[in-house]
Amino acid sequence: MTLAKILLTFGATALLFVTGCAKQAETDSDVIKIGQFASLTGGIASFGQSSDAGTTLAIEEINAAGGVLGKQIELITEDDRSTAGEPANVVRKLIHRDKVSAVLGQVASSMSIEAAPICQEAGIPMITPASTNPEVTEKGDFIFRICFIDPFQGKVMAKFAKENLGASKSAILTDVKQDYSVGLTKYFKETFEEIGGEVVAEQSFSSGDTDFKAQLTTIKAADPEVIFVPAYYTEAALIALQARELGIELPLCGGDGWDSPKLFEIAGKAVDGCYFSNHYSQEDPSEAVQDFIAKYKAKHNAVPDAMAALGYDSAYVLVDAIKRAGSTEPEALRDAIATTSGYKGVTGTITLDENRNASKPAVVLKIAGGKASYVATVAP
Repeated sequence: MTLAKILLTFGATALLFVTGCAKQAETDSDVIKIGQFASLTGGIASFGQSSDAGTTLAIEEINAAGGVLGKQIELITEDDRSTAGEPANVVRKLIHRDKVSAVLGQVASSMSIEAAPICQEAGIPMITPASTNPEVTEKGDFIFRICFIDPFQGKVMAKFAKENLGASKSAILTDVKQDYSVGLTKYFKETFEEIGGEVVAEQSFSSGDTDFKAQLTTIKAADPEVIFVPAYYTEAALIALQARELGIELPLCGGDGWDSPKLFEIAGKAVDGCYFSNHYSQEDPSEAVQDFIAKYKAKHNAVPDAMAALGYDSAYVLVDAIKRAGSTEPEALRDAIATTSGYKGVTGTITLDENRNASKPAVVLKIAGGKASYVATVAP
C-alpha cells in the first residue's frame, strides 16, 4: 500500500471515529440543549426580558418535574441587543457552536425575520412566542409561532375603532423601520376602509425618533376621531405624551407592541383612555392564567405581561412536541410541532394551522390609572 493510500485510509478511519464519538456523545448526553435569542438590552429590552423571564420559569418547572425524555433541559440564551444583524450572529452560534435542538425567540418581527432563514437552512425548528408579522413563518417549514398574526390583529383594532368607539375617521402613525408596524398599518387600513371608515391622515417615523410633533400637528389638522399607532412601547408612550401636549385628546389605539410596564412609566396619564390589542388579560379568572401569574409573582415580584406569558407557553409547546416526537431529531421534532392542536396554554388554546401560525383569540384592553383592563375578546 502506498503512503498516500495509508494516509487516506487512516484519515477516513479517524473521521468515522470522531463522527461516531460525536453522535455517541450526543446520544449519551444527559441534557437537551434549547437555544433562546432575545433583546435583553437595547431599545426593546422590555420585550426580551419579559419573554426570557417566562421562558426560564417554564424550563425550571419542566426540569423540576423530571425534564423530558428522561433528560434535563439546558436553556442557552443569547442577547441580540435589539440590534439588526445580531439575531443572525447569535442564532448561528446557538446552532453551530452550542448544537441546540431547537430555538425559541424572538418577540420583534424584524428580528425573527432575520433569524428564521438561518434556522430553516440548518433544519433546526424555531418557535417565536410573539412575532406577529406574517412573513416570519413564510421563511420555511421549520419556523413556527404560537401567537396570532397581524392581519387578524389589524382587523380587530379596525373593527373596534369603528364599531366600539364609533369612529368614522382615523389617522395612522407608522414606524417604517419595523416590519411589525408596517404590517399592522396595512391590515388596519384595509379593514377600516372596507367597513366604511376613512383614513384621513397617514404619517410615519423611524424607531428611535423622539420628536413626533410635526406628524401629530398634521394629524390634528385632518380632524380624525381616533389615531392608530402600531408602534413599540417607547415610541408609543412618547407619541401619547406629545399628542396631549398638542391638545389632542382623542383615543390612541395600538397593538400588542404597547404591552410593557415601560409604556406606563414613560407616558403616565397620557395613555389613559387609550386601547390596544393583546394576547391575554391578567384579569382572566381561568385557573391556568391565575396559577401562572402567582408563580411568576413569586419568582419575579411583578405581574407578568403578555410577552412573559407567550415565552412561557412557547417553552411548553416545544417540550410537548419533544414528548410526542419521542426525539429531538430535527425532522421528527418539526413534524411534532406542526401537529400541535388544542394545547391549553396561558394565552389560550393553541392550534397551529397549515402555515404554522396559531389560531387564537385576541383581547382588547383599555388603559386607565396606570393599568390595562379587559374590554373585549375577539375570536379569529
